[in-house]
Amino acid sequence: MYNCALLKFKDIASHDGHLSSIEEKIDVPFKIKRVYYITGVGQEAERGFHAHKKLQQVLICLNGSIKIRIKNPIEEETVQLNNPATGLYIGPLVWHEMFDFTKESVLLVVASEHYAEEDYLRDYNHYLNESKPFFG
Repeated sequence: MYNCALLKFKDIASHDGHLSSIEEKIDVPFKIKRVYYITGVGQEAERGFHAHKKLQQVLICLNGSIKIRIKNPIEEETVQLNNPATGLYIGPLVWHEMFDFTKESVLLVVASEHYAEEDYLRDYNHYLNESKPFFG
């Protein structure tokens, strides 16, 4: 899907477990300005339902499993995250919805910008009007 990609991170496995690292401008295509995580989401809950004007982000499921629906005005795809060595890059102007969280899921997000409410597009019809010129 345009402006989205699955990223594979280094996964160093040994008898002591796994170590994965993420470095800005190497493993993710931007300088990291914010990191946050989401836990304790009920299995029936759905989150997201927005896009960003400028922000780029990578979503990584550190534990459990989460489905992410990504959309633009011309295509839609659902990705399941369940491996901490894989991240989903979501660029600007991609609508996303997170759902089907398993009980123990932990979602880590690394973002290219500090939090700014004015960067969010939360109304889907407004999003379509803003994003159509970008996606052609």
